[in-house]
Amino acid sequence: MTLYIIGTPIGNMEDITLRALRMLKEVDFICAEDTRVTAKILNYFDIKKPLVSFHEHSSMNDAMNIIGRILNGENCGIVTDAGMPCISDPGQVLVKLAHENNIPVRVIPSATAVTSAAALSGMKIQRFTFEGFLPVANKERSERLELLRNETAVMIFYEAPHKLKKTLSDLKNFFGEDRNISVCRELTKIYEETLIFTLKTACEYYETHEP
Repeated sequence: MTLYIIGTPIGNMEDITLRALRMLKEVDFICAEDTRVTAKILNYFDIKKPLVSFHEHSSMNDAMNIIGRILNGENCGIVTDAGMPCISDPGQVLVKLAHENNIPVRVIPSATAVTSAAALSGMKIQRFTFEGFLPVANKERSERLELLRNETAVMIFYEAPHKLKKTLSDLKNFFGEDRNISVCRELTKIYEETLIFTLKTACEYYETHEP
């Protein structure tokens, strides 16, 4: 009767931990953001386990069904598509409900894109803020960036490749073209790349290069 937060690799399968492999084998079922992605991980390591989909469009009834199974004695593992669940990830709902229902929650940590990108940046990082994905709607997006305008800590954002150019342009407008930036992609994979720019040169670069 435990919920296990199980970190998975952010790209390279060799980065999975021994403990994560053990727990994926031992839990009764696994909640996955995208069952197709998780099935590839399980198949790679020859693990056969029932999968339940839980994503940002899942209902509270879906969440309570999962909590009910745990309360009835099953052990559940929660995973995300890559890295640590519950960080810019819908799995946070299940963890909150587990705490509210006095269900033990345990963590099996893994690499995260956040800390990996911070290390790769070469910036002096005494503290940083993780901002996840910026809002899509222009009004909410502008309000968020306005709140961050005077932030002095290193800021880390997630962004999809097809939205990168717009986001860089917005960041330049709010933080100034001379602000230093590191853009990391395909972390731990064959085509891993880290590029160091100012916001001005980043915008110019991606006018002629596909993210």
